[in-house]
Amino acid sequence: MASHTALLIIDYTNDFVADKGALSCGITGQKLAPRIIELANEFVSNGDWVILPTDVHTPNDPYHPETKLFPSHNVRGTWGREFYGDVAKWYDQNKNQDKVYMYDKTRYSAFAGTDLDIRMRERHVDTLHLVGVCTDICVLHTAVDAYNLNYNLVIHEKGVAALSSAGQTWALDHFKHVLGASVID
Repeated sequence: MASHTALLIIDYTNDFVADKGALSCGITGQKLAPRIIELANEFVSNGDWVILPTDVHTPNDPYHPETKLFPSHNVRGTWGREFYGDVAKWYDQNKNQDKVYMYDKTRYSAFAGTDLDIRMRERHVDTLHLVGVCTDICVLHTAVDAYNLNYNLVIHEKGVAALSSAGQTWALDHFKHVLGASVID
């Protein structure tokens, strides 16, 4: 029987998590790794999908709106775009499984400009579990698009981190009260 659930591990890269990352959440992001790996292992053992939507950019792209807002980050082929720490090890050990794969994205939302919705519909996925960074940017925009596409949403509070505590608090409240998401942990 096909699984109807997917775990999205959003942007868990060196640039967003490591101390020397270009746009890092720092220690709050680094502390997520054990929970993310625990969930990923649980999803794999249940036969569910584990997808890693991962930001990718060209340095100083004059046509990309983020160029005006943030320093260059997640450039293809760089250390900054590699998965961070133990999540990198987990991915290397599991990337050849049928239901585990990395997914390029160029905007905040994993749905913007990608075929993620089509892939989820083909696989009869109706519930998305979200973890990763940044709670109030890429996780939030992915959740808003998922909500508008009528997915059930589960946000793992111990699996997401923002650049600031204010952003974290605001986003978690928004998930619950505006998107009707289940916020658990």
